[in-house]
Amino acid sequence: MANLKVTLVRSVIGRPQKQRDIVKALGLGRVNSSVVLPDNASTRGAVAKINHLVDVSVAE
Repeated sequence: MANLKVTLVRSVIGRPQKQRDIVKALGLGRVNSSVVLPDNASTRGAVAKINHLVDVSVAE
């Protein structure tokens, strides 16, 4: 099963609280922090909500 590498590339300052909560739930803390997450429906849904704040690539 593939994994996704999610990197926070834009700040959450001035963003709605729901988007801040999603960033925190994914384990991203500050700009340029990265996490490797499983590629499943819940992860893709969360990333879709904040796709303007993150950069996503396939991690091996």
